[in-house]
Amino acid sequence: MPEQPSVQVTAAEISRIAGVTRATVSNWRRRHEDFPEPSGGTESSPLYDLQAVRAWLASRGHASAAGPAEELRTTLRLHGGDGAGGTADLLLLVLAAARHSPDDLAATVRLPDADLAARAERDAAAVADAVPGDDADRAPFKAADAPVLRALYVCVRDEGGQAALGVLAERQLEDSGASGAYRTPAPLADLLARLLPGAPTRVLDPACGSGSLLAAAARRGARELYGQDVLPVQACRSAVSLALTTPEDDTTVTVRAADSLRADAFPELLADAVLCNPPYGVRDWGHDELAYDSRWAYGVPARAESELAWVQHALAHLTPGGHAALLLPPATASRASGRRVRAELVRSGALRAVLALPVGAAVPLHVPLQIWLLRRPEPGGPDRTSVLFVDTAETTMPAGPGDTGAAPRTRGSGGRAALLDWERISDRALRAWHAFTDSPDTFEGEPGVARAVGVVDLLDDMVDLTPARLVRASRAEVDPAKLSAEIEASRLDLVEASESLGRAADYDGWNAADGSARDWRTATVSDLARGGALTLLRTVPEGARGRDEEGGGTGDETRPVLTAADLALGSGPTGDPAKHRNETAPVIAGGDVLVRAVASGSGPMARVAGQAEAGALLGHQVHLFRPDPARLDAWFLAGFLGADDNIAGASTGSTVVTVNPGRLRVPLLPLEEQRRYGEAFRRVHELRAEAQRATRLAEETARLLAGGLTGGQLLPTEDANPSR
Repeated sequence: MPEQPSVQVTAAEISRIAGVTRATVSNWRRRHEDFPEPSGGTESSPLYDLQAVRAWLASRGHASAAGPAEELRTTLRLHGGDGAGGTADLLLLVLAAARHSPDDLAATVRLPDADLAARAERDAAAVADAVPGDDADRAPFKAADAPVLRALYVCVRDEGGQAALGVLAERQLEDSGASGAYRTPAPLADLLARLLPGAPTRVLDPACGSGSLLAAAARRGARELYGQDVLPVQACRSAVSLALTTPEDDTTVTVRAADSLRADAFPELLADAVLCNPPYGVRDWGHDELAYDSRWAYGVPARAESELAWVQHALAHLTPGGHAALLLPPATASRASGRRVRAELVRSGALRAVLALPVGAAVPLHVPLQIWLLRRPEPGGPDRTSVLFVDTAETTMPAGPGDTGAAPRTRGSGGRAALLDWERISDRALRAWHAFTDSPDTFEGEPGVARAVGVVDLLDDMVDLTPARLVRASRAEVDPAKLSAEIEASRLDLVEASESLGRAADYDGWNAADGSARDWRTATVSDLARGGALTLLRTVPEGARGRDEEGGGTGDETRPVLTAADLALGSGPTGDPAKHRNETAPVIAGGDVLVRAVASGSGPMARVAGQAEAGALLGHQVHLFRPDPARLDAWFLAGFLGADDNIAGASTGSTVVTVNPGRLRVPLLPLEEQRRYGEAFRRVHELRAEAQRATRLAEETARLLAGGLTGGQLLPTEDANPSR
């Protein structure tokens, strides 16, 4: 039998395992002759044998500082393989472990290897029916699987079932070589669910992926959840994730692994609603073998129109009058090959609305995706004479720090971080949709944003359903006087913001260090917490059931929730307490230091809680550091905790970069010197906030001016002539 290749790691992964910076790893390589030699990679990006690295670290007393999720990831690479203990089998164990108390899990990890394997086997068997797959094909756990089993139980105990689930799914996708599996962002999934009228009980997602759309439907009252995915690992992940997050007593979850178009697992199902984010641009979707399929009531989709096949699949699974919301690429609305199917969808009244989203709303991040809202026509129902079009692509961020928009960051075109104001995107989409459904015949719309277009006007040679083109046609309806007044108000706000920015930029309270950069001793947050200098709090993940942690939690639904998106944007607390309700959520106090738990995009990672944040609940994905004011200055702490190199040294993961708060480092300085640094960091924060406000107002003012000039509502004055 050929020798199994060794597991290799990069220098960055070594730094995460050891809990040091990448520079420290580079120093080890140069200074220690016994440091393991590269076993692969290139000269610029060497790879090292993981077992050799761990042995070297152990010989020098460097215990692993990786968090539970990173430790599970590393252990899977060392011990996880096919057969017993494979990642597909371990998905079952996540669900079982999440149903145990923390004390029970702590006792489990202390069991001898053989007893641990037997316990895991019993746990997995107890929940086998909840996950799609043939339990008869599952290999039993053995004592050799103990390292992986122990790491999994610890991860579930300390970070929750969802964290362990994400690591296992990531590993299984790597093993299977599958590609194109992306999670629908939570605010987008929530918007799709909110666009469904009424309160649907039975909801289907025929391309369920990780289950985020079905979870959003469950949060809005759906109690029969049906999912299907072509990737078995995604189907398993969805089933486990939904079982972790939905009430066990009154929710039915049914997930199957198969190709929904070729092998529909629910051929007789008629759902109240369908939510779907299908795969895009798939040419081998079954065009030839499905040419005479009964689902194509609106025309046979062309080979290049897999998205229109998904649209008709969704309609075929709806009860008459039921609604579907699908996330689709913009080409679906305009490609010539789909013209006939689009025309029939419009003519029959099945297509009710098309909503354009900004670039960066979801993968693929460089494409402005669209939401299609459909309704299965009812026999003898009313004729639908118009279709709603909404364009949210130009939704701007709030104009000031006091605004309440929530803006999760995604990666936009050109590699730059795009700030998406999901609160305003959702408000614009829902307001237009609800007004249209209440009275489609008298819907007035909003010039340049929302417009109802008659069916007759849409049925031209191309049947182009692109919202941007159709809503712009109504710009001439804008009242010139009203627009002029709006621009003047925006301009005055911009002038005031520019003056504030100038005052903030006048600060020059620093001196250059003598000769070289200053160096200082540091301590980790974990060490500072053990010494009583600060307290680290968090909101326990939803998957960690029964966990009892310190945090001063409250079930008060009247308090707003501070989310990671609020930190990214610089806004006040905007989270809905009904969505974030958790008895373990700490209440934020003035002077607390808040740090985002996921490092993504640009903008500040940390800030000090002020009057706007005091009294709010701490949201998920935010770490709270409560310093002892007699030992640590809050702004000093925030400045160093949010530093780029500090965040990088304490982060793990590639697609989702998670910050391990205990590994963040803080300089050990006298309190008086801390306060000088703190004042400087506070001024930096003020400068950034004023710059963001001025930028938002400048963009808004410029947009209004340009639109008014091109739309004919504004005329240039005579003194606008260029100087001669």
